[in-house]
Amino acid sequence: MLTTRISRISAGTACLVAALAGAVVSSAAADGADTAGEAPTFREFEAATYVDVDGAYVVNGDEVVSTRAGLRAFYDRMVGLPFGNHDRDTHDADLVVNTVGGVDDKWSSATAANLTYCVSTRFGSRHAVVAAAMSAGAGLWEAASSRVNFVHVTSQDGSCNVRNNSVVFSVEPVSTSQYIARAFFPSTSKRQRNVLIDDSIWSSGNWEPGDILGHELGHVLGFRHEHTRPEAGACFEDNNWRPLTPYDAASIMHYPQCNGSSSDLEFQASDAAGLRALYGS
Repeated sequence: MLTTRISRISAGTACLVAALAGAVVSSAAADGADTAGEAPTFREFEAATYVDVDGAYVVNGDEVVSTRAGLRAFYDRMVGLPFGNHDRDTHDADLVVNTVGGVDDKWSSATAANLTYCVSTRFGSRHAVVAAAMSAGAGLWEAASSRVNFVHVTSQDGSCNVRNNSVVFSVEPVSTSQYIARAFFPSTSKRQRNVLIDDSIWSSGNWEPGDILGHELGHVLGFRHEHTRPEAGACFEDNNWRPLTPYDAASIMHYPQCNGSSSDLEFQASDAAGLRALYGS
């Protein structure tokens, strides 16, 4: 059974109401207001959105929005829908890829074949096990397609941060109660292109560190949460995605607590099929 601590990976993303209206419960309740069915103002939403150590806004549990303008665009997409409307019949065709302006959010073939990263030595005594967990998570995707390759550049570990231009992204420690780990999409600006890992990854019940980082590396490759699809019936996020394969409630990109059918966040054949559909075999 998942612990309350583990469920924080999906904080703020249980559904549209939780992501928006739920974000201002405290302020609205203080005023004695009845907020049922009402969206908060952008100022309220911004005030309730977690700001990470590097200044990024964290939305949908473990995804980043780099700027205030980006957060405003995210908010506008949410409230631009009829509130609570989950009717997305145009997306009826497991994995879904993030889209930006209607275009797939993915790496070029050259970058996908050489996704370099470093693992910060600030992990201290955990450095080797973090590196091993990253390798395990990356290996799930690499085994599915010869077009994707994550490369740990160990020589950059001592200067591993978002300012290091010798790697595509960095893997760094964080101390937070907001999530277990978080990542980014290919379109994310370099200054927030990192995977941040909290120590709670080592005490996450059925979720093994390699699988958690496999989930995060799915975001790095451009994949959205599977539970944003209408078939999930919960945890709707937004419409900015394109379907690649049939819905799979057991997908590694599907939170178990969002009507997922797997409690251990394991990589599925449908995840591999989605990767090949986006990047090739």
